Amino acid sequence: MAKSSADDVELRRACEAAIEGTKQEIVVSIRVAKSRGIWGKSSKLGRGHMAKPRVFALSTETKGRQTTAFLRVLKYSTGGVLEGFDNLRSQSVAPPQWTMRNVDDRNRLLLCILNTCKDMLGHLPKVVGIDVVEMALWAKENTPATTKQQGPLQDGPAIIVPVAEGDMKVTVERELVSQAEEEEDMEALLGTYVMGIGEAEAFSERLKRELQALEAANVHAILENEPLINEVLQGLESATNCVEDMDEWLGIFNVKLRHMREDIESIETRNNKLEMQSVNNKSLIEELEKLLERLRIPSEYAACLTGGSFDEARMIQNIDACEWLANALRNLEVPKLDRCYANMRSVREKRAELDKLRNNFVKRASEFLRNYFASLVDFMISDKSYFSQRGQLKRPDHADLRYKCRTYARLLQHLKSLDKNCLGPLRKAYCSSLNLLLRREAREFANELRASTKASRNPTVWLDGSTGSNQSASSADTSTVSEAYAKMLTIFIPLLVDESSFFAHFMCFEVPALVPPGGLANGNKTVPKDDDNDDDDDLGIMDIDDNGKDGKKSADLQELNESLHDLLDGIQEDFYAVVDWAYKIDPLRCISMHGITERYISGQKADAAGFVRILLDDLESRISSQFSRFVDEACHQIERNERNVRQVGVMSYIPRSHSSLDCQKMDLRKVVKSSLSGVDKSITAMYKRLQKNLTSEELLPSLWDKCKKEFLDKYDSFAQLVAKIYPTESIPAVSEMRDLLASM
Repeated sequence: MAKSSADDVELRRACEAAIEGTKQEIVVSIRVAKSRGIWGKSSKLGRGHMAKPRVFALSTETKGRQTTAFLRVLKYSTGGVLEGFDNLRSQSVAPPQWTMRNVDDRNRLLLCILNTCKDMLGHLPKVVGIDVVEMALWAKENTPATTKQQGPLQDGPAIIVPVAEGDMKVTVERELVSQAEEEEDMEALLGTYVMGIGEAEAFSERLKRELQALEAANVHAILENEPLINEVLQGLESATNCVEDMDEWLGIFNVKLRHMREDIESIETRNNKLEMQSVNNKSLIEELEKLLERLRIPSEYAACLTGGSFDEARMIQNIDACEWLANALRNLEVPKLDRCYANMRSVREKRAELDKLRNNFVKRASEFLRNYFASLVDFMISDKSYFSQRGQLKRPDHADLRYKCRTYARLLQHLKSLDKNCLGPLRKAYCSSLNLLLRREAREFANELRASTKASRNPTVWLDGSTGSNQSASSADTSTVSEAYAKMLTIFIPLLVDESSFFAHFMCFEVPALVPPGGLANGNKTVPKDDDNDDDDDLGIMDIDDNGKDGKKSADLQELNESLHDLLDGIQEDFYAVVDWAYKIDPLRCISMHGITERYISGQKADAAGFVRILLDDLESRISSQFSRFVDEACHQIERNERNVRQVGVMSYIPRSHSSLDCQKMDLRKVVKSSLSGVDKSITAMYKRLQKNLTSEELLPSLWDKCKKEFLDKYDSFAQLVAKIYPTESIPAVSEMRDLLASM
């Protein structure tokens, strides 16, 4: 059915609210307009004659089997609420006119009233003023084909079941057109008349008149509908033509839309490609900006690398430039740079430019440092106040030299990171320059040391075989010679060790530290030194690279030893001169000098001080060879002067110091016997002292093994010396002493 106000759910709810409490059920509600006027007479409408909105509400109330229908007129109050009936006044002059919004509302209201009357009264009321055929056609077109289900109740007569509004909308067509309904209407029509025998003719005449009227109405309806049918046919034909035209146009539009869709797809494809290209271009620009940032050389760094000064005030700028250059070179290598950029022409050109900058800077810095080292040494050599002078022994002081060198320590580290091959010439230049200074200092110190030492200049007669064994030659006190030698070692050995350590770290050798700042050059051994021997080992190595961890031995150790040989080569000649000078004054001073040298050797444990150990070993060998030559000469003199005399040893021919007495073989035998008889007790006591004083028990076995090994080495040397001097005397063999130590 056509959409109308009867389908308005909100209107139905408003009507139900208006009659709330009456136990009535709304069947249909339709909006109408109320107006007053005389039919067929037009007049000017005043304010009182204006149409007013009203609502027709058809409701039903069921009481038992009886159902009552009510037609209510509702009006709108304040707020749009429906309430009460419309005021009924005298309508004798101008009855109200009720106007629906459209024909559908009118037909729907009339159809609902007819259905209600049919259900409640059992027959249709008489309707005038409306075309019944038109009403039937409208009902056929706008009423859905639904039937009302009714059935008899058990144990009772059939009753009419109250139905909702949708079920009550029975079409007029079913009542007026269908054959079954016509029969019912005929029976109802016959029931309205009093059937009598004498009125059959009158009834027949009336039926004829009714039939004629019905046929006339049908003919009239057909004639009236013919123009409408023609119009409908014409409309259908025009609609068909329009549909054909529309189909043709739709085909054209379809083709155009298909082409347009293809164009849109191609445009979208190009748009997507453009968007992707835009994103790629943006990413490419960002990557290129990053790459260009890597390829850009700051002007301040370029100025420092190409022609900057290496003065101390400019070292911070030079260090920053070196750090930037090293980072720039690393950033252009594959680990830091993507492989796809490595072979780009711009990258290769920029790498070549950076290599050129690096080579130029390394060349300039190396040349400056070589000249700087040479100028420092030349300045110190030209100033005589740095060296020992007549009547004044001056200890070499390199603190100022190291301080000036430390200014360029960071520069050397960066030079090593830029080009390792550049350090070789720099190391040679440093060694060559400093070697001149060290040799000059050692030579001046040794000369002044020999000149200032007071010793007997007359050669002492060591052997006098013709006077007999009871006569001893007189000898002067030569202890100052040993003290002079000890002073030479005390001054120069720590200096050489410090210079070796400073050189190793200053020239960026990856080797362990030699002597910690403030430590002694000979380890834990006590070295005799002058009161003026202040600690001068301020290396400042940790200030160079700020690395507090011990380094590890590496392949640089051999190269370091070669460089140290170049650094200290030639200085041993001055030590040899002191040893030869002491030997000429008193050959027996070789014994004390040998002990002093051995004590220094035991204190040198660092690998990087290898040349210092070699120097001490050479001094020990030279002292031993000098003393061996002296012993050989003494033996030769004994054999030559007393060939026919029974040899009782050489002790009577070698005068001791003035504070000692002559020692016979018997006395020596007693001393050796008493010493060796209690050696096991002495060793046991020493082991207990070690065990008591050591805080770590893990170090005791290794330290004890080392002590036994050194004791056996010393005892072996002692046994060889006794066998050489007293061939006929017997002492415990080395193997016996080894077994004795093993049993402890």
